[in-house]
Amino acid sequence: MMRVALIGYGAWGRHHARALDEAPSAELVAVVAHGTASAAEAARDRPGIAVHRDPAEVLADPAIEAVVIAAPNALHAGLGLAALRAGKHVLLEKPMALTLADCDALVAAAQASGRVLTIGHELRVSTQWGRIKALIEEGAIGAPRHASFSLFRFPYRTGSGNWRYDLGRVGSWILEEPVHFFDLLLWYGESWGRPVALRAIASGDPAMPNALAVTLRFAGGQFATLNTVVGGFEHHVALHVMGDGGAVRSLWSAAMDRSFAPMASLQIFRGRAQPGEQAEVLPLGESGEVFELVTQAEQAVQGFRAGRALVTPEAARDAVRCCLLAERSAREGREIPWNEAAGSA
Repeated sequence: MMRVALIGYGAWGRHHARALDEAPSAELVAVVAHGTASAAEAARDRPGIAVHRDPAEVLADPAIEAVVIAAPNALHAGLGLAALRAGKHVLLEKPMALTLADCDALVAAAQASGRVLTIGHELRVSTQWGRIKALIEEGAIGAPRHASFSLFRFPYRTGSGNWRYDLGRVGSWILEEPVHFFDLLLWYGESWGRPVALRAIASGDPAMPNALAVTLRFAGGQFATLNTVVGGFEHHVALHVMGDGGAVRSLWSAAMDRSFAPMASLQIFRGRAQPGEQAEVLPLGESGEVFELVTQAEQAVQGFRAGRALVTPEAARDAVRCCLLAERSAREGREIPWNEAAGSA
C-alpha cells in the first residue's frame, strides 16, 4: 500500500480521510490539521495516526509517498508546489489554483519533480457522470453537438473561519463548484477542441453570484451551457447531452450534496425520438461525491504507481480558465475570447 498524508481536516477533509481508509491501495499515515479544534478532532477520530499542525513536517518525511490536499482554495497552489518539490505525488483538491499563473507553476513543478499531480475532479469517476463520457465515446448518441448542466442548490456553507465568503481565500464561487461542471463539459466535448469564446451573465456580484448563466462556443458550431442557482434549496443537478444520433438526460437530487442516499437517473435515446417513444433507462451504481471520493482515492494511488494522472493538471487548468473568463465576462458584460487574458491570470 502507498503511505499517504492528508493536509486539511475540515468537513471535506474528513470525507477524504474516510475515502483513504476505504481505498485498498492507500494507507493514511498522517493528518495535517491547521486549527486547534480540527487537530483535536483528528486525534480523537484517528488514534495512532500522527497529527501535525505544520505541513512541512509531513513533507519532510521520506516514508510518505503521496499527499492529498484538502485545504481552502487559496492554499492549493502553495501546498501543491511544496509537496511536489518535496518529491511527493499529489492529489490536489479543485480548484487547482486561483490564477492561471499558479496553474502553470504547478504544471512545471510536476514535470520537474517527476511526480504525478492529479486534480480532484472526482465527478469524472462517477458511475453516473463518468458513464456519460463512456456513452459519448462509444458513439451511443452519434457526434455530440450540445451539452448543458443545471445546478439548483442551497447557499454555500461558510467553511472554517467563513473562508467560502472571503474572496481572498475562495477566489470566487465560480471556482468553488461550477469548476466541476466546466471540467465535465470540456471533457464531454473533448472532440470539439477548446472553446473559442465564453459569455456569462451573473445575478449579484460576478465573483459570488447567486445565479449564473454561461455559454461556451466551439469552432465547429457546438456549444455548451451551464446554469447555476445557489440561492435555492436542497441540491439538484440536471444534464442534457444532444448528439446527431441520440440524446442523454441525467438527474441527481438529494437534500444535501454530500448525501449517501440520493435519487439519481440516467436515460438515453439512441436515434431520433418520435412522439410518445420512451427512453432507455440505464442502471446506475452508487452516485454522489461521497462515493466518488473513494473511487478517486483508489484510482489516484494506482495512477501514482503507474506514473499517470487521473485528471491532468493541464485539463484542470482549462476548467480554471473557464471560471476566470466567466467572472470577467459577467463583470464586463461581453463575450470573452478563449485566449484573451482571464482577469486573475
